[in-house]
Amino acid sequence: MGGHEERRAEDLHRQRGIYSAFLASFLLGWAPILGKFAYRAGVTPLSLATLRTLVAALLLWSFYLLFWRAFIRLRWGDLLYCLLVGVINGLGSLFYYSGLGRLDASRAALLNALYPLWVVIFLAASGQHITRLTLARMLLSLGGAVLVTAPWARQNPPNYLGVMLMIASAAMYGWHLVMGQWVLADVPSPSATLYIITGMALTVGVARLGGGGPMATYTLAGWWPIVTLGLTTALSRLAMFLSLERLGGVQTAILNLTELGISLALAFLLLGDRLAWEQWLGAILLLGGGISARLDVERGGTPPPSFNPMDT
Repeated sequence: MGGHEERRAEDLHRQRGIYSAFLASFLLGWAPILGKFAYRAGVTPLSLATLRTLVAALLLWSFYLLFWRAFIRLRWGDLLYCLLVGVINGLGSLFYYSGLGRLDASRAALLNALYPLWVVIFLAASGQHITRLTLARMLLSLGGAVLVTAPWARQNPPNYLGVMLMIASAAMYGWHLVMGQWVLADVPSPSATLYIITGMALTVGVARLGGGGPMATYTLAGWWPIVTLGLTTALSRLAMFLSLERLGGVQTAILNLTELGISLALAFLLLGDRLAWEQWLGAILLLGGGISARLDVERGGTPPPSFNPMDT
């Protein structure tokens, strides 16, 4: 009887992680669309990355101070680890919004979908065995990235700096997922979310100050996507770190690939983005390369939950 109850509790635990991952995907899928609306209103990529993160941090701190004070307290070591993850994610967001300013939303979303591949690479670098399936997935995803980029296109040629920035953003996002998984071994997900967002805000704030120039004055057309992005950033991180805590980095990354479908659909409906047939083929390869990571999970290719290089 006790074993049956434990299995039910474990299944419920995992289901909540899956639902949280899908919620995070839905919210994250709006990022390139809202970013494009902000750019149309004259918001610069650096200002957008800074302001939306500051809005997210302000919203979280206000909520925690009012309702979740118990999650504010952390040991100094755990706090520093959370801030470090936030720095990594903050750097990634600078790459992301700079790349988004140089690419159409669909192409940017597709290239950012490389992050599950980076999750596997970073886990492998920290001790996970690389299987032949993993190598095949890497080649599949890289082939998809080339097709999505379409360097031969004449009608809509890629901006190569934008492409490199999006690939760098995907790498930083994957690394932050891996680090987040390790941090969540010792830190509750609500506490981790608060201080990771705080680390992001400090990182992009320093970058904005170092970027020089006064902050421009924006109209309502510029502020509504900024505030909406801040809200989706806060809620998506809460959902994502809850999913990381319950599912681990690889499965969370795979489930978050639904973000790509949401971004492509919204870019088609709201921005009028269109993809050539070879780019759609590249999208399928990218998705296939990411989804096949689940086979590694089923075959025991991921480290056990207790695996944490930060403890060594």
